[in-house]
Amino acid sequence: MKDYIIIGAGQSGLAIAYYLHKQNVNYLVLDANTEIGAPWLKRWDSLKLFTPSEFNSLPGLKFPHEKGHYADKYEVADYLKSYVAEFHIPVAFNHKITSLKKENGVFKLKSNSKEFEAKNVLIATGPFHKPFTPSCHLKISEAILQVHSEHYKSTAQLQEGATLVVGAGDSGVQILSEISKTNTQVYFSGNTNITSLPQEILGKTLWWWFHKVGFLTANKYSWIGKMLSKTAQPVIGTDVKTLFKKENITCVGRTLDANEQTITFEKQEVTDIKNIVWATGFKPNFSWIDGIELDESNYPKNYRGVSKTIDGLYFLGLPWLYTRGSATLGGVQRDAKYLKKHLFGKSKKKQKKQAV
Repeated sequence: MKDYIIIGAGQSGLAIAYYLHKQNVNYLVLDANTEIGAPWLKRWDSLKLFTPSEFNSLPGLKFPHEKGHYADKYEVADYLKSYVAEFHIPVAFNHKITSLKKENGVFKLKSNSKEFEAKNVLIATGPFHKPFTPSCHLKISEAILQVHSEHYKSTAQLQEGATLVVGAGDSGVQILSEISKTNTQVYFSGNTNITSLPQEILGKTLWWWFHKVGFLTANKYSWIGKMLSKTAQPVIGTDVKTLFKKENITCVGRTLDANEQTITFEKQEVTDIKNIVWATGFKPNFSWIDGIELDESNYPKNYRGVSKTIDGLYFLGLPWLYTRGSATLGGVQRDAKYLKKHLFGKSKKKQKKQAV
């Protein structure tokens, strides 16, 4: 029996583990992967953070790179590994939790190989659970290589010939830019009317400006937060207008349907595609939690990470858990600190009264 079990050893899980470590409670972190930083290392090779180093620190340990540095995925993974070593955080790997149920005041957790028990559970599995791919992908010829952005590594994976990139988010734009540099024919499917912002403005990083004007700290219940949460997130660091004008990129609009090697878009039909990268995002999956209630976005109902339906259950790392930065490397610290106060603040006051 543990006092606390944390599910997920990414930045969110490690941030709250830091505070549990400081409280000297009996806790354990469970993770589905084989090593710390695995979700970062699985992403495409050229990936870099949009946030400079000064905004990437978890509680208690500064991100170890100079101010203004944009870290790659290997540097992020190394930082998380050093974080675990610095605070002696206990992590059990290869445990993908398939069932969570509360019985007689105790949480029962099942993985593929073991069962665990805890008085409290903190779920820090992040927002990326099930890769989403439009249903028309099932109609596409097996001769065309299809890969979701979760599994895209580099252009070396691709067959010779034209490539289609689907998805207008940060991942889609970054991958489109990378593939276009090979001078092969690239089709882009998605909204081209998207906002892009440079990483630096007037000698200051974009994140410095975001922090200055309060975009990073505005909570989702404020009028600024409500406005920002309804606004599509801009692409950062890539000039999309210039990118879409490249001679070897053809913007074809939304993907509508497919039939073997013919793919139908809003603007035209295409028959020469040899590769497709689906940068179409992910869907949340909390179906493994017994008795959980979900909101309209299929995320658990909570207030600042405290479950509204199950006592002793908490969440970290969800999009807009409280602010726009809640699911980012540097943004989880604030949410973890709030949960620490929620979990231990009352008991400290009680101890002081008893001492008096």
